[in-house]
Amino acid sequence: MGILKDKKVFVTGGSRGLGRALCEVFAREGADVAFNYNSNDEGAQETIKAIEAHGRKGLSFKISVTDKEGIDGMVKEVMKSFGQIDILVNNAAINKANSFVTTTEKAWREIVETNVNGLYYVTKPFFRHMVKQRFGNILNISSIGAIRALPTSVHYATAKSACIGFTKCLAREAGQFGVTVNAIAAGILNTDLGHSLPDRFQEMYKTWTIKGRLGAPEELAEFAAFLASDKNTFMTGEIVTIDGGCVV
Repeated sequence: MGILKDKKVFVTGGSRGLGRALCEVFAREGADVAFNYNSNDEGAQETIKAIEAHGRKGLSFKISVTDKEGIDGMVKEVMKSFGQIDILVNNAAINKANSFVTTTEKAWREIVETNVNGLYYVTKPFFRHMVKQRFGNILNISSIGAIRALPTSVHYATAKSACIGFTKCLAREAGQFGVTVNAIAAGILNTDLGHSLPDRFQEMYKTWTIKGRLGAPEELAEFAAFLASDKNTFMTGEIVTIDGGCVV
């Protein structure tokens, strides 16, 4: 059994891309994994199969991270099934390729509602359980778009910057309860979210990185498993960059 033996994990946005990779790697390392998704029923079933292929329990919930009441009910179901929650991975996010001058209020609100408010809606109820347990590990997925002047959308960079502030401040509060909080600033990955960026930007990114390519979601998931494990005993409130060595 791996470094997450018998851990109970929840991953947001687990039906595809990085979310599915996180679920599969965490299950391979010995965890039972629950996840939510917005609309991709077929993808959710594939993720469940990937979890169960490693002999672990998988749970899926078709609930948007923006549905606060639905999330609250979902957390109750997760706790009823798992009994506790050891690890929360806030992965769900959306992006839209907009310049700031053409960004509509609707687009701005949609990005903020999913990428910032969704972070709050999901973390708050799980964090309460972790406080009662006096243990837990929260891992947030941010972006290098939040820390570098890349030509990404302003609303997305703003939301992912909020994720960094959320991580650092929550880590200070959570530490007194035995809860660890870290984040990964991810580069562009070979996922649907990554491919939502203009082709020109994706090609430019390859020239900006030492690795010379987009990242595979599994590569980030492997490191995430370590960050969320009991082997990571002295890191909290940190933002770890995984971007293939972007030099811009």
